[in-house]
Amino acid sequence: MQENIKRYSRSKVSNYDKYPFVQVTDEKVCIEGWEPIFTAIKQKVDTLTGKKALVVVECYQGVHHDELRTQLKNGLNPDLFIDASESMLPEKEIDALVAPYLTDDPVFGYITDLTLDQFFSRQKLEVSREKIEKADSGLILVYGCGASLLAPAPDLLIYADMARWEIQQRMRRNEVGNLGVNNQQEAFAYQYKRGFFVDWRLCDRWKRTLMQQWDYVLDTHIRNHPKMVAGKEVLKGLEKTANRPFRVVPFFDPGVWGGQWMKEVLDLDRFAVNYAWGFDCVPEENSLLLGFGNCRFEIPSINLVFYQSVALLGEKVQARFGDEFPIRFDFLDTMDGGNLSLQVHPDAAYIRENFGMPYTQDESYYMLDVEEDAFVYLGLKEGVNPAQMIADLAQAQNGGAPFDADKHVKKWPVKKHDHVLIPAGTVHCSGRNSMVLEISATPYIFTFKLWDWNRLGLDGKPRPIFLDHGKAVIQWDWTEARTKKEILNRTELLSSGNGWREERTGLHELEFIETRRHWFTKPVPHHTRDGVNVLNLVEGWEAIVESPTQAFEPLVVHYAETFIVPAAVGAYTIRPYGEGEGMECATIKAFVRT
Repeated sequence: MQENIKRYSRSKVSNYDKYPFVQVTDEKVCIEGWEPIFTAIKQKVDTLTGKKALVVVECYQGVHHDELRTQLKNGLNPDLFIDASESMLPEKEIDALVAPYLTDDPVFGYITDLTLDQFFSRQKLEVSREKIEKADSGLILVYGCGASLLAPAPDLLIYADMARWEIQQRMRRNEVGNLGVNNQQEAFAYQYKRGFFVDWRLCDRWKRTLMQQWDYVLDTHIRNHPKMVAGKEVLKGLEKTANRPFRVVPFFDPGVWGGQWMKEVLDLDRFAVNYAWGFDCVPEENSLLLGFGNCRFEIPSINLVFYQSVALLGEKVQARFGDEFPIRFDFLDTMDGGNLSLQVHPDAAYIRENFGMPYTQDESYYMLDVEEDAFVYLGLKEGVNPAQMIADLAQAQNGGAPFDADKHVKKWPVKKHDHVLIPAGTVHCSGRNSMVLEISATPYIFTFKLWDWNRLGLDGKPRPIFLDHGKAVIQWDWTEARTKKEILNRTELLSSGNGWREERTGLHELEFIETRRHWFTKPVPHHTRDGVNVLNLVEGWEAIVESPTQAFEPLVVHYAETFIVPAAVGAYTIRPYGEGEGMECATIKAFVRT
């Protein structure tokens, strides 16, 4: 394995930053450790004028309740402690409530329209509210997911937040269950599905109503190392982030087809079996690190979308997508790995009707690096027989002869910097020995696997195949001639200047994302034009993003790093920097067509 890794070395020690942050202030406004946090809360309580102090600690799903509940009770020693979970419906009733949104499908459900209050018993809520009302003195502490429902007008509101990527790790370790139930021992796939389609939707809707009421925010992503910052400081940090280029915190995951490239080039754990995915711009799941003095305070990056949606996205994009970030950048590493699954994505009508998503997962593969034998499956062979192809897929799935992909699907060689466009309904698959920068719309779990090369997952279990969904959405007219003409490496020179040139590389006219590649040895002028830009440095060692009017602090980016330029930024420039000066660099930029 070490010999394979060395093949991808770029002759220098990796400069990829795995923990980027936005420095909000140099002042020490972040409180670290439980004892200092308790001291700060007690001091705040002492400033209240009434006989009783009502403190609410509202929680996102996925916090370690065993830690938070115990520490808060022991550290604050309240006169009355009320756990919001005790006012919830019985688990069986919650299971029945969410069942229609989970369906019988092993992976997919339907985006819920439930709200958090529906998880609670009205009778139990009233009992808890009466207890709070009758307490005429002392410290009353109300804790848990939905605690604000019990006490909607607290003297002090503390919000314990949690990024989804960390929640997933806790689910895999059987440390947390889903909202309102003790199901820590359930399979991760089920817990994740329930989180994606139900829990996180409820918690996000409720969070949005509370953000401007936060007195403090708790970061408990690291067990037994809590951090607390005043809510107004966190919101100030989000406002600053929405007016400058920034990066979210990337995360990486192994997979059955995973490769070895990211280990070396991005400086990841050499002892990991592989890395299949690298998620460096999926704001629903990534974290955002805010710098307060020398403290790095972690919150979900989706908070930025909720609180600064227009500044981040732009008016037209926000009007179209609401408080959602519509562009996703991630890595797919198959270097010395295996093929991805042969797959297809649903069209907009299908994903809306069957899963409740308002838009679909159009995507593309930008070939960041390849070996000489790299290829993609893209589109179908001329004269393909749909009935025969589906029959062959079904036979293979039922234990018959392996599916002969080359018989039905067109296989194309690819080279470094090719851009393969994949509108919804197009059968596709990246082959082994490729490093793909996937540029796509955000609904990232809606992949219908048609064939997975007879592989088991890393857990030793068969990976789900979705032939019924797949055959309903395959666009059979995406055959070789049309594929070559419309979606395979469609590069067009648009403009050039002193030391730079701009190319359009996609996406297809059926997709809402536009991409532009810039090659440059000198500063390149860019403008957001009232829409969020997402970029990756796909060639070159180092570059710097600057404001022509010094409106924001410059951002230094390194090879393969994805960065976001909010709509509010307007004009900005990018040029080679540091050890990269004098080199030709390239960025790929994505934005929403408006």
